[in-house]
Amino acid sequence: MSELRKDPIVDRWVIIATERGHRPSDFPVQPPGPNAGGASCPLCEGSELKTPPEVWSIRDDGSAPNTPGWQVRVVPNKFPALQIEGSVNRRGLGIFDLMDGVGAHEVIVEAPEHSWTYADGPAEKVELSLRAAQARLTDLYRDQRFRYAVIFRNYGPQAGASLDHPHSQIIAVPITPKRVKEELIASREYYARKERCIFCDVIQQEQLLGDRIVIDRDQYVALAPFASRFPFELIIYPKRHHHDFRSLDDAQRRGLAEIMHDCLRYIRTALGNPSYNFVVYTSPNTVVRRGKPNQWGTIDVDYHWHIEFLPRVTRIAGFEWGTDFYINPVAPEAATQYLREIMADEAQARQSEGALVHG
Repeated sequence: MSELRKDPIVDRWVIIATERGHRPSDFPVQPPGPNAGGASCPLCEGSELKTPPEVWSIRDDGSAPNTPGWQVRVVPNKFPALQIEGSVNRRGLGIFDLMDGVGAHEVIVEAPEHSWTYADGPAEKVELSLRAAQARLTDLYRDQRFRYAVIFRNYGPQAGASLDHPHSQIIAVPITPKRVKEELIASREYYARKERCIFCDVIQQEQLLGDRIVIDRDQYVALAPFASRFPFELIIYPKRHHHDFRSLDDAQRRGLAEIMHDCLRYIRTALGNPSYNFVVYTSPNTVVRRGKPNQWGTIDVDYHWHIEFLPRVTRIAGFEWGTDFYINPVAPEAATQYLREIMADEAQARQSEGALVHG
């Protein structure tokens, strides 16, 4: 029988339609397009002059900016959603609010190789992309016009990717987005009532129950949320309470890269290289605002940064748009069990290979 489940943080209901009984092989996957790298790709190594000048890069051979020889580079989006120049100019039009489209829109080019993916690894390469995201978020938050910056990755056509080359994006905006605000308000109210972080409580309860924990490491946990919106949706949380993605140290960033690489490798095995989005949810820019001196006074104790992985194997249709309900045909417990089986098979295969090598 189907169930209605509510997300305890943002008060969102989801229908878990378990009677549909989907297995991973039942989902049609539209793979990324043909490998059209090289001269035809503006993000490939050797095409540096086809992008706006880079604003940040990692180079291992002393090469000059905007030339080959990079491992990761960050460039402004050639077709930005928002413009970096100008002032916000908040104003009203009767009951309507509007402001100028000021913001920043940058592309993190994650690797010189056109066909590389997070699932391919190694984790060291994933870590370089995370380091770039940290650096750019830190720099953008120095601009007091920007209240929030979202880091996200669109992989594959069903997730909205317009270029095949491995890349993620960061968009800084002069407002706090609705979804982020819902989490911030809910976590602040929960802390005011209980003097505990709601995300920490969710992690501890999921560890106690065990039904939805996919990976549990020293620093991070990956789990299928109780009210999953999509089949095989995952959330990665730092196990130690932390509110700000920017301040990860080298060991924390390496641990995050490892669990992200593993999650995406298992998802690829389960679903056959699906399109997906991932989004980093972190603290907003906590610069003091006029008239709101205590707005973020408790954010270091009540908020908990995290990353959501959303495989795009089902469609959002009229019911979802009309109700803000999601219908998920795979219970998160079933998805967790399937991913655990993949992990066990992989571990057994490694053990067998090791026995052959030493036999």
